[in-house]
Amino acid sequence: MLSMTGYGRASSSFDGRQLTVELKSVNHRFLDLAFRMPRNFAFLEDEMRKAISARLSRGHVEVYVAYRNLRDDARFVEVDGALLSAYSAALDELAAAGYDDDRSLMRVAQLPGLLSVSEAEEDEELLRALTLRTVEEALGALIDMRLCEGRALKEDMERRVNAVQSLSEEIEARYPETLKLYAERLRENVAALAGQGLDEQRLVTEIALMADKTAINEELVRLRCHVIQLRDCFNADVPVGRKLDFLLQEFNREVNTIASKSQDIQISRLTVDLKGELEKLREQAQNVE
Repeated sequence: MLSMTGYGRASSSFDGRQLTVELKSVNHRFLDLAFRMPRNFAFLEDEMRKAISARLSRGHVEVYVAYRNLRDDARFVEVDGALLSAYSAALDELAAAGYDDDRSLMRVAQLPGLLSVSEAEEDEELLRALTLRTVEEALGALIDMRLCEGRALKEDMERRVNAVQSLSEEIEARYPETLKLYAERLRENVAALAGQGLDEQRLVTEIALMADKTAINEELVRLRCHVIQLRDCFNADVPVGRKLDFLLQEFNREVNTIASKSQDIQISRLTVDLKGELEKLREQAQNVE
């Protein structure tokens, strides 16, 4: 079982180039990737998406890419010739008007817009190999953290499923007793009102109608089935977050049905406890990939 929360970081360097990739993931219904990287990495976005999607199925993942090219030929400086000519003509005109002509190399170089620094064109194949390798390393670190958090989630959810099973078994054990108590109360009430012998056939019919109206056998069977399915999810080697969401919705539906049918205070209290455990399970399931 994997959590959707995690962090992974990896750095690589080759031939004067340094690259760092950071991955941060949090809960999300689907896989949602957000990239923050230099513009010259835009051509790699689709390949990075495919690499991440191949190993993750859910979560909002922020991808940060930091890059430095420390090679001597990484940048070059250009002189705007047309602008230089314009500056020279203007300065000549000022010198002719009597101003001191104190032009020097450094003064001229500082004129606005005269020099521009440009990035050299990158070796795309080298950048592709370096980036995808670093992404895979960062993914490995991210998944390791997700696994670690997933184990903690699994332990907590297993404890809660045990509690859910125990409460369900208490309801199942209590249910036959509720029918017996209802029959006794009905017999006493009818006897008190009639003041004479009971119509046993009518009494049996009323008890049967009540038993049918409050029957929760089917719901209890489905609860047992859901518990088994939940435990199977905990040991699965594939993402189970969506399946857990569905199972817990169904679980909650059965518990609500039991609560609406039951007229027994003890069973009502047990369903309240069950709902509490299911809500905690649902909150934890939101973290599962």
